[in-house]
Amino acid sequence: MATDIQPGTLDLELTDDPEQQNEVFLAAFNTNDGKIFDSLYREDAISNLSGRPLTGEERTRVITEMLAGGPRLAADFKGAYIAGDVLLIFVEYDLDLPDPEGGHKRMHGICTDVLRRGDDGKWRMVVDRPVALETTA
Repeated sequence: MATDIQPGTLDLELTDDPEQQNEVFLAAFNTNDGKIFDSLYREDAISNLSGRPLTGEERTRVITEMLAGGPRLAADFKGAYIAGDVLLIFVEYDLDLPDPEGGHKRMHGICTDVLRRGDDGKWRMVVDRPVALETTA
């Protein structure tokens, strides 16, 4: 799985390449900076990264709080379908979530992401839908 892409080693600019977009998403997530990560989403995007579907300011706040805890994400691009200005991406992911007591929760699963191409030709997240298939403490 793609892991630990460090800020500065990958341009965090949005891209028109679906596979590269997954690498941008990983790099932004692993900065643990909610503002950077949230910049990949359309303003009206929905994310259930927190376990429930969120949008707008609540999505931004919850993702920012989660990322401040220092989670690490690794993911393998599995495929994509493009229909006009809509992109469906499939990835297999591993997410390591630190807990307040100093332990970790590991989640392994599949994520289906829907992105929309903007006027600039770059993809932005519309729906972020990770589904955990396995969770371990």
